[in-house]
Amino acid sequence: MAFKYAFNTWAYSSFPAWVPSYSLEETIRRIAAFGYDGIEIGCAAPHAWPSHLSQEHRRNLKTLMGDVNLKPVSLLPAPGGGPGNNPASLLEAERTATIAHYKEVVDLAHDLGAERVLYIAGWRSFGTGYQQAWDWSLTALREIAAHARDKGIGISIEPTSSDSNLIDTPGQALLLREQAGSDNVKVMFDTFHALYRNEVSSDYVHEMAAHLDHVHFADTDRLPPGEGTVDWYGVMKALKDIGFKGYLTMEAGFSGRNFDPDRVARSAIGYLKDLEKTLD
Repeated sequence: MAFKYAFNTWAYSSFPAWVPSYSLEETIRRIAAFGYDGIEIGCAAPHAWPSHLSQEHRRNLKTLMGDVNLKPVSLLPAPGGGPGNNPASLLEAERTATIAHYKEVVDLAHDLGAERVLYIAGWRSFGTGYQQAWDWSLTALREIAAHARDKGIGISIEPTSSDSNLIDTPGQALLLREQAGSDNVKVMFDTFHALYRNEVSSDYVHEMAAHLDHVHFADTDRLPPGEGTVDWYGVMKALKDIGFKGYLTMEAGFSGRNFDPDRVARSAIGYLKDLEKTLD
């Protein structure tokens, strides 16, 4: 079984660093040219903020991806900053707006032909208890998942320990999935967040195996795989052992202004495809 590879668009957008920045059309062409099978689209300007994309623009993007044989794998929101988009916010108005935003992202995923939207469960503000933040996020997730189910879209919960303070571990992600009570809700993980917790990424694979449908690959400091400390052989072998059928999605090369996204994209897929050949 050969793995499928995808690349996340953050490295080519203005989120979270201002430069470099390319149009989504240009980004699609570059990622396809490097031999990737799929693309993960980050929903921030200038690429895919939902209200900025007309129906005609969405159709044109879908056509372009088809023309270059690049599968739209997943979409994810851009949390933080001005709008926040925190489903566990202490502000009811923000929680309501976040749910509406996620629904727009789900609709965009449907229009582009993507299979899933990633769920960032949010973060606790001072004075908000853990259980209260959990309950707010769970309420949001249930409403978002119901909307996604009607559109044929899956939701993948991501533990984001380096960026937030609510869903940090595989166990927490699995519990939130269970409590959501919807068969279109799965879990995922990012090797960068596992590193933040000084944990072993291959352990995440085995703990999440029954409900794992997506992964993010990044090495130390968001370097491309093979340039940091992650045991990539161990991660790849674990994914092969559980029969993982999703995309190995690079979410790398965007933590600062000193990355060349083309170099990151080429380096990542070259290293991992060579490593794949050595798996038992």
